[in-house]
Amino acid sequence: QVQLVESGGGLVQAGGSLRLSCAASGRTFSAYSMGWFRLAPGTEREFVAAINRIEGITVVTDPVKGRFTISRDSAQNTVYLQMNSLKPEDTAVYYCAASSQRIKTTDYHYGYWGQGTRVTVAS
Repeated sequence: QVQLVESGGGLVQAGGSLRLSCAASGRTFSAYSMGWFRLAPGTEREFVAAINRIEGITVVTDPVKGRFTISRDSAQNTVYLQMNSLKPEDTAVYYCAASSQRIKTTDYHYGYWGQGTRVTVAS
């Protein structure tokens, strides 16, 4: 079992930045690949970014490439999503997730989820 708690969401103007954090507790943090997904009103949950268990290999979805960066701090058992140059279309609830498999971009590979943190980008 692993528990995930997101923080760092809020209201920001277009062009601004936010850093989301996801604190993990429970089983060994390094055993999990970590991902960020988002859910906007009227849409399906969407993959945003993921980072591998050990090597730190990352992948991000095209709409956020060059603007969002995922990283992890094993000493702090925390994964981050740095979001720059935010756009109104980035408005969503952002969820952190953990997978026991190698880096994945689909939500059904993730067995553990946080409660989400809301990001609102005003135009």
